[in-house]
Amino acid sequence: MSGTNSPEAVKKLLENMQSDLRALSLECKKKFPPVKEAAESGIIKVKTIAARNTEILAALKENSSEVVQPFLMGCGTKEPKITQLCLTAIQRLMSHEVVSETAAGNIINMLWQLMENSLEELKLLQTVLVLLTTNTVVHDESLSKAIVLCFRLHFTKDNITNNTAAATVRQVVTVVFERMVAEDERHRDIIEQPVLVQGNSNRRSVSTLKPCAKDAYMLFQDLCQLVNADAPYWLVGMTEMTRTFGLELLESVLNDFPQVFLQHQEFSFLLKERVCPLVIKLFSPNIKFRQGSSSSSSPAPVEKPYFPICMRLLRVVSVLIKQFYSLLVTECEIFLSLLVKFLDADKPQWLRAVAVESIHRLCVQPQLLRSFCQSYDMKQHSTKVFRDIVNALGSFIQSLFLVPPTGNPATTNQAGNNNSGGPVSAPANSGMLGIGGGVTLLPAFEYRGTWIPILTITVQGSAKATYLEMLDKVEPPTIPEGYAMSVAFHCLLDLVRGITSMIEGELGEVETECQTTTEAASSPTQSSEQQELQSTSDQMDKEKVSRAVWEEMVNACWCGLLAALSLLLDASTDEAATENILKAELTMAALCGRLGLVTSRDAFITAICKGSLPPHYALTVLNTTTAATLSNKSYSIQGQSVMMISPSSESHQQVVAVGQPLAVQPQGTVMLTSKNIQCMRTLLNLAHCHGAVLGTSWQLVLATLQHLVWILGLKPSSGGALKPGRAVEGPSTVLTTAVMTDLPVISNILSRLFESSQYLDDVSLHHLINALCSLSLEAMDMAYGNNKEPSLFAVAKLLETGLVNMHRIEILWRPLTGHLLEKVCQHPNSRMREWGAEALTSLIKAGLTFNHDPPLSQNQRLQLLLLNPLKEMSSINHPDIRLKQLECVLQILQSQGDSLGPGWPLVLGVMGAIRNDQGESLIRTAFQCLQLVVTDFLPTMPCTCLQIVVDVAGSFGLHNQELNISLTSIGLLWNISDYFFQRGETIEKELNKEEAAQQKQAEEKGVVLNRPFHPAPPFDCLWLCLYAKLGELCVDPRPAVRKSAGQTLFSTIGAHGTLLQHSTWHTVIWKVLFHLLDRVRESSTTADKEKIESGGGNILIHHSRDTAEKQWAETWVLTLAGVARIFNTRRYLLQPLGDFSRAWDVLLDHIQSAALSKNNEVSLAALKSFQEILQIVSPVRDSDKPETPPAVNVPVPVLLGSISGPGLSRPFVRTDSIGDRLGRYNSSEPPVVTDELEDLNLWWAAWSTWYRIGSESTKPPVTFDKLTFIPSQPFLTALIQIFPALYQHIKTGFNMDDLQKLGVILHSAVSVPISSDASPFILPSYTEAVLTSLQEAVLTALDVLQKAICVGPENMQIMYPAIFDQLLAFVEFSCKPPQYGQLETKHIANAKYNQTLRVPLSLKYSCPSESTWKLAVSSLLKVLSIGLPVARQHASSGKFDSMWPELANTFEDFLFTKSIPPDNLSIQEFQRNESIDVEVVQLISTEILPYANFIPKEFVGQIMTMLNKGSIHSQSSSFTEAEIDIRLREEFSKMCFETLLQFSFSNKVTTPQEGYISRMALSVLLKRSQDVLHRYIEDERLSGKCPLPRQQVTEIIFVLKAVSTLIDSLKKTQPENVDGNTWAQVIALYPTLVECITCSSAEVCSALKEALVPFKDFMQPPASKVQNGES
Repeated sequence: MSGTNSPEAVKKLLENMQSDLRALSLECKKKFPPVKEAAESGIIKVKTIAARNTEILAALKENSSEVVQPFLMGCGTKEPKITQLCLTAIQRLMSHEVVSETAAGNIINMLWQLMENSLEELKLLQTVLVLLTTNTVVHDESLSKAIVLCFRLHFTKDNITNNTAAATVRQVVTVVFERMVAEDERHRDIIEQPVLVQGNSNRRSVSTLKPCAKDAYMLFQDLCQLVNADAPYWLVGMTEMTRTFGLELLESVLNDFPQVFLQHQEFSFLLKERVCPLVIKLFSPNIKFRQGSSSSSSPAPVEKPYFPICMRLLRVVSVLIKQFYSLLVTECEIFLSLLVKFLDADKPQWLRAVAVESIHRLCVQPQLLRSFCQSYDMKQHSTKVFRDIVNALGSFIQSLFLVPPTGNPATTNQAGNNNSGGPVSAPANSGMLGIGGGVTLLPAFEYRGTWIPILTITVQGSAKATYLEMLDKVEPPTIPEGYAMSVAFHCLLDLVRGITSMIEGELGEVETECQTTTEAASSPTQSSEQQELQSTSDQMDKEKVSRAVWEEMVNACWCGLLAALSLLLDASTDEAATENILKAELTMAALCGRLGLVTSRDAFITAICKGSLPPHYALTVLNTTTAATLSNKSYSIQGQSVMMISPSSESHQQVVAVGQPLAVQPQGTVMLTSKNIQCMRTLLNLAHCHGAVLGTSWQLVLATLQHLVWILGLKPSSGGALKPGRAVEGPSTVLTTAVMTDLPVISNILSRLFESSQYLDDVSLHHLINALCSLSLEAMDMAYGNNKEPSLFAVAKLLETGLVNMHRIEILWRPLTGHLLEKVCQHPNSRMREWGAEALTSLIKAGLTFNHDPPLSQNQRLQLLLLNPLKEMSSINHPDIRLKQLECVLQILQSQGDSLGPGWPLVLGVMGAIRNDQGESLIRTAFQCLQLVVTDFLPTMPCTCLQIVVDVAGSFGLHNQELNISLTSIGLLWNISDYFFQRGETIEKELNKEEAAQQKQAEEKGVVLNRPFHPAPPFDCLWLCLYAKLGELCVDPRPAVRKSAGQTLFSTIGAHGTLLQHSTWHTVIWKVLFHLLDRVRESSTTADKEKIESGGGNILIHHSRDTAEKQWAETWVLTLAGVARIFNTRRYLLQPLGDFSRAWDVLLDHIQSAALSKNNEVSLAALKSFQEILQIVSPVRDSDKPETPPAVNVPVPVLLGSISGPGLSRPFVRTDSIGDRLGRYNSSEPPVVTDELEDLNLWWAAWSTWYRIGSESTKPPVTFDKLTFIPSQPFLTALIQIFPALYQHIKTGFNMDDLQKLGVILHSAVSVPISSDASPFILPSYTEAVLTSLQEAVLTALDVLQKAICVGPENMQIMYPAIFDQLLAFVEFSCKPPQYGQLETKHIANAKYNQTLRVPLSLKYSCPSESTWKLAVSSLLKVLSIGLPVARQHASSGKFDSMWPELANTFEDFLFTKSIPPDNLSIQEFQRNESIDVEVVQLISTEILPYANFIPKEFVGQIMTMLNKGSIHSQSSSFTEAEIDIRLREEFSKMCFETLLQFSFSNKVTTPQEGYISRMALSVLLKRSQDVLHRYIEDERLSGKCPLPRQQVTEIIFVLKAVSTLIDSLKKTQPENVDGNTWAQVIALYPTLVECITCSSAEVCSALKEALVPFKDFMQPPASKVQNGES
């Protein structure tokens, strides 16, 4: 009131006072003079106070008794007008606080009088109020008097007065307590704690209280007395009082000033001792009363509960519990028990309603509930109050359903029958009555025909009561239907909301505190550590206590809550209500989960699950778990049994979906209502938001979801998300549009639910996975034995969970993949399997592509873990699974191939695990993977895996499903070997490193390192594995595979063998090559000779391959050739190996057995191989190609091509010198050390093998029939061709015996007949006689031998005759073919040996074959060139006498044959023949004529005659004119002429014989020149203008030249040497020459000029000399 102190306010107050006093004196002038006087003196008093004092107000207060006196006197007049005026004036003084205590006392006394006279009652109340509120001067007695005055006014006849008085009383009571609070505030600083008073039991001992507190105490004590109908101690003068008013006042004091009671023991004492007993006493009629119990049952009539009092008592109780619970623990227990009792069904409706409202007030205070729990439920021997409250609410709700309110008589009877909670036997439509034909759409609960509307009564979370506020009602009101139910429903909801939010809040705090303390504790400061530990342990204790409380609270309330909520859920027909119930169940479930209370958690979840599924749905999970123990348990609440009501099936809900139940034998369909869908969404929500606390109840949740998903017909799609799809069998799912729009949402939530699993902690995640696995097992059990569509929910969700938890896949990988592998993928139901595989492969692919931290490349363990299931799939035999597996491998390779690293063995293992019987498509897919690996990924994989690649590729080669795959895989092996070759160094390095590491590990473990081909270094082992694999393929049953593998094997060894360590070659030879040869030989010799009609399908087979035997023959050929080639090309590597000679023997043995096999192809090839290892160059097919040694890497087929023909018609080109050949051959190899080649033992071994082959193969058979095997010509040829090479090496030890052996073989070989089918290739059809290659070979052999002998030492010379005999024997063959056993061989022209026969030479054109005489001539020439010198030396001995005539005749017969050339002889042929003749003449000129003096004269004469004969053209009569010039043997004649000329003069004559020869020659020559010239002149004259034939012109020119030469020569010779006769002949030529001058040819003229010039020497004057010359 700061305004009252301001000078203006004071001034105004004074003015007002004065005017009031003036007015008073005016009023009282006539009737009440004393008053008037007092008023006037009061004016003076006021003026003097104002004049004298500066503090006017204080002065006024001091003198207030006198100032107030006139007004009091005025009131005493009892005149209304005057009284009002006075009261107003007094109020003004009071409001300015200028009333002293005494004045106040006087005022109150005056007011009391007025009250007793019932005057100005309202003004009185106003005045009291102003007096007590504006200041605190009224105390003790005067205060109590003022209060009593107000109470008295409350009970007047006037309603307005009563009400105003009631309000004033309330305000005054409040003021009294407010004063006390203010007093405490003032004194709080001085005394912190109130002094504890002993002897508190005496209720009068209030001496310790301060004044205001004392007033309050007295007032409160008397209020209790009054309500209890006892006399008050302090409020003296009370006349009457109502309980209702008393209770209201008590309630307001307790509610408004709790701190007073809590802080002052005196007051709390009052609370305990007075208030509580009072309340309990007043409650008694309510407790004893039973509705419907007849009054006769009890002796005294029971007082009926009285609504106003009961309701006010409940309000007081509410306040007591709320505010003073801590003081009144025991009392509250009683109150709460009473509250619970009031809910009983036999209490009046209004009482139950008010009780429920009271309980609601408690339910919105979770802290209070928590205290109950701590104080009662957690103490032994104490009522479980909290539990009882909740259970009471539950049973209250049930009772409302079971005992319908009187307002619904239709169902009373029926509900009564079923009070026990058994199933309703009423017709299904009984519920419809309650709904009223389904017209009304009020939200309501409806259960077994009982229909209870839901009223909106309060905002959630606030307990705004309706009936507890009806303070004006005296009669109990009628409670609308559903009110109690609605309140009870809200109680439950608020209770759940309160408890859960409180506990979760505290839990959150504890958790964050724990985190902060652990963080703090981890800080390293030493000093604070002790402190930290202390606080942490405190905290732990605190948390323990709290946790115990939370658990107790939940344990106490969950049963009741669940019972009530389940029932309500079942009965609810309103979506909002259902939503609220579900939310409550969900929050409870989550809370239980967080606190780890498994049973209760599962119970709530079960309830939601059951709500989601159609009624009575058979779902084992729900019926076997805790639900079973719940649904049959009745909770006893204070001796009253409450049955758990099982959900009824007649809930009248809109059906939104019809589907098939998920069962082994589905019976009929099931319906889903909108409420089921709502529950389902709650379930999803629960799982989504609280997955972390679900633990084992994931099982329930997921099982339910699985069934719902099935009923709704959702099917999994890629990645595991479920999408709406049609049910496959049975009546298809029927969905209303309402649910259709929901489905995508539901499927979305479902996916999100599993996505959110990534936020679960590891343990929860394991729970989820385990639940899914067991769910999947159930689904699998159901899918056994029928091919019905299985439920794929669990598998799909396992996949989804795996995919979102990739970042920590390790923790769930094993259970996840283990389940999919062992169970799902092996399931007989194909759809189930397919999904299992899909899930597994998707997980593996996702795992590999996921961006792990650390990355996979650094976390090998994880990578192997991820790939392992892929490998495990190989043990499953279902082809569809394997196909998925392989597709997965293919995709992994395409996306991840570069980074597989240590995972390669697993991936390759998958490809290698495909077996032959697994069908083509599987093998093909697997092979595709392998091809990809070989083409793209060899460089990226660890080298240790290369061996696996080789094994896998090899295994594909052995698959016999698809030939192409086998062949391609061999190609892959070739590619692999190439790769090894290119990357050899790096691979070797890496392998050695790895080997060292493994060795170390093995040593540490004390085990022996075990790997194939162990002693060899690791890189060599890799090669050996490759070779071994190819070796296996070389004996595959399919010829194409064998061929390809063989070619590849030998090419690889050939191309890359150099990389091997030297020692490894030993293994290659024995373990790979010889092993292979043995197997091939065995298979070939045992192969079937049956004809194979066709090669599968309609492929035709060539006749040379139409039996298995022939096909194996090809393999044998290939293998042998390959091995031989390796021996040949790698000899320098193999020879230093210790057992080379043994290997050589084995190889020769193989060659021998092959050569002697009864198959032309094999035997011929064997010889080729034999040739090759003896290092004879393989013959080249094109005779004009120069011989080059095969390069190391020539692919096999080319080399083999030259051997494989059935018979070779072309003679082999050969070089003469073997040394030459070897030299050339070896130039491309490392130079061969001679002593190695000369290792005689090896060569003699070869010789004996050769001999064995030769003698065996050419031995004539004993009997003959159609099938007798005769060695082919090429075979024999090849055999014989081997000898020369072989001989080079063994010649040092070659002796007569060996020669004998050789002779036998050569002889037999030539005797072997040519089989008829081969003859056209070998024998020419025309008359030309050609030597067969065999014969040629035989001769070469002899030739070599002969050459060797002629240079050889003495002991070899003795072999000459033997050889000659051999040759002569062959000569006979040309006329008389040899015998071969009993077979005639054909006539063969062995004419070459007719050196001793002149028959063919004389026959010339008449020979059986033209070549016969040609060869005869050339050999004759050769022999003579060597033989004549020998003959000359021994001329005197006479050994050769017989030879000369023979020789002369031979020449004569040959050069001038009597036979006529055939007409068809071409000009070229003729010229060729002529050249042979010319050669003969040359021979004569070089070998015979120069040595005429050693040769018999007759012989020389014959020769000269012959030459002369030759030099004159002999014309053949048969020539046509046109050819005549050519047919004359121009060259031949010229040659003869030259020879004559050459011998016509010699420089000196040593013997008379020589002179004779030259004379003879000269005369012949000159005679010849003369003839030629004459003929020419004649012809020239005759021919006229025509030119002469070319050849005649040439001849004349030649003669002219010859003449000039002759004259020159004669001049040079000593005159005594020249016969005079000769000169005469020369000069005689002159005239003839002169005649030639006329000739037309320029060439002839120039030649003539030259011839004429020398004649000048004869131009001398005639003298005696001339005549001499003439005579």
